[in-house]
Amino acid sequence: MKIRIIGPCGSGKSTAARILSEQYGMPAYELDNMVWDRSTPVNKRYPVPIRDALLKAAMSQESWVIEGVDSGWTGDTFREADLIFVLNPHVLVRDYRIVRRFVRSRTGVEPWNYRQSFRNLWKMIFQWNHGYEWDKVFGRTDAFYPKRFVVRSLKEMKTHMDEWVQEEGYDRKIG
Repeated sequence: MKIRIIGPCGSGKSTAARILSEQYGMPAYELDNMVWDRSTPVNKRYPVPIRDALLKAAMSQESWVIEGVDSGWTGDTFREADLIFVLNPHVLVRDYRIVRRFVRSRTGVEPWNYRQSFRNLWKMIFQWNHGYEWDKVFGRTDAFYPKRFVVRSLKEMKTHMDEWVQEEGYDRKIG
C-alpha cells in the first residue's frame, strides 16, 4: 500500500504517517528530510539530484507513507499512491499544534529536526498554515480525485483506509 499525506503546517501529517507506518508495518518518509541535510548543526539543502534520488529510493519500496507539502517536485508521489489524504483539521487546531510544538521544542521537552525560532513560528502560523495554498493543492491532485480524500483527522483517514483495504483485499487491517 502506498499512501501520500499532504496538508498545511500543524495538520498532523508526521503524526499520521508515523502511526500508519507502525500499524501497517511500512516505512514512513518525511519530505522535509529529503530536502534538508540534517547531518550538520546548520541545516543545508541537499542538492536537487540528491533530493530526487532520496525520493526515488523511497518510492521504489513495495509500500510507503510519504508525508509533506507539495512543492512541485513530488508529483510522482500522487501518481504512484494508492490513497492521497489532504489533512485539514480546523485552522485553530493547527495553530494550537504549531505553538505547542514550538514551546515543547524550545524547552527541550520534544526533539525537533531543527532549532525553532520566532521567525519560524511566524512563518508556520501565518504563511504555511493560514496562507496555505489550497487551490494549488487541489489543482495538483484533481487528476487523482478518485483516490484523494480531504479529511480532518486520523480517524477519518483510517475509515477510508479500511474501505480501501476491504475493496482491494489488502492483507493487513488497521486495528
